[in-house]
Amino acid sequence: MLNSIPLSTERVTITDKLSMSEHVRDIFLKCAQSLHVIRVLRRHGMNDKCLQAVYRSIVLAKLLYASSAWWGFTTADDRHRIEAVVRRAVRASLYPADGPAAAQLVEDYDDTLVLPPYEL
Repeated sequence: MLNSIPLSTERVTITDKLSMSEHVRDIFLKCAQSLHVIRVLRRHGMNDKCLQAVYRSIVLAKLLYASSAWWGFTTADDRHRIEAVVRRAVRASLYPADGPAAAQLVEDYDDTLVLPPYEL
């Protein structure tokens, strides 16, 4: 029975039915914890520009980690949960309200992974 497959230093959890719901739940919880830390940093006086950089480098990195491998296996509920993380960041002024949605971020991130052709 396939329970999970560890990748690199992070984990991408895949169930035996190729469901990503457990993985998305784990990401959602980790991002919620990180957003809490960012709120604490704000209370301690960190400016918005720095907080936005922390959000991009921690929360968005968690959301996008190996997303090209697991995004296609997510359900509508999974994607709604991921979008909720982005909406929370918009409300906290950490992410622009007119910024791309999570699905677009994944697609853009996936496009940046394409390497140029190797020439001999």
